[in-house]
Amino acid sequence: MGKIIAIANQKGGVGKTTTSVNLAASLGVLEKKVLLIDADPQANATSGLGIEVDNVEKGSYQLLEHTISVEDAIVKTVSPNVDIIPAHIDLVAIEIELVDKDDREYMLKKAVQDIKEAYDYILIDCAPSLGLLTLNALTAADSVIIPIQCEYFALEGLGKLLNTIKSVQKIHNPDLDIEGLLLTMYDSRLRLSNQVVEEVKKHFNEMVFDTIIQRNVRLSEAPSYGETIIDYDATSKGASNYLNLANELIKKNKEKNTEEV
Repeated sequence: MGKIIAIANQKGGVGKTTTSVNLAASLGVLEKKVLLIDADPQANATSGLGIEVDNVEKGSYQLLEHTISVEDAIVKTVSPNVDIIPAHIDLVAIEIELVDKDDREYMLKKAVQDIKEAYDYILIDCAPSLGLLTLNALTAADSVIIPIQCEYFALEGLGKLLNTIKSVQKIHNPDLDIEGLLLTMYDSRLRLSNQVVEEVKKHFNEMVFDTIIQRNVRLSEAPSYGETIIDYDATSKGASNYLNLANELIKKNKEKNTEEV
């Protein structure tokens, strides 16, 4: 049974796409079958996995419109065990097009339910907003990972996102869990980074992943080559951080499934 995880935060630049792409690649290397859904009109997850965005003719836009089947939208990537449903800038229009549709919050959920069994993990890279696209992702997901930058305004806006998650739980998806808060762009030399880590752990203790994603030049360079950090530099700190995160996620879910049995 696959698990659908949305990677969401309405703040831009917190490492959502970096996390989506590199967590997918790390899970793939650990022999999990992964599907990444690019639900961000900027399509950075698509280009980050080496796919030419301008050539995307079938992707998340057509899927949300229900003009193609989910199988037709899936593209194989060069990353082992990782498939993607790519995005294109035309995804920008979907919010307007879905506005007067019935069940508009459930379009993604309906579209992906047939392939849930085919993957171990389905990751959704959300747009940096709390619009209809993100709402569709949260309604379709079993859980959500929230990347938080180790910077001054980190906690600002987090309350808003948690309220959105609460209302999604109440109205659209009572089973939605918070998978965890992920601290990103950590620089151990900065006092501020350490303060943010302390603050987040103090407020959210159990909800915070043990793995912290450190600032890493190789991590920022990889997307410009259309490669994941695993392909670009498997020996880098960034690669080891994301492999640790993937291991932590697998272990957490294994324990959870054991408890439920």
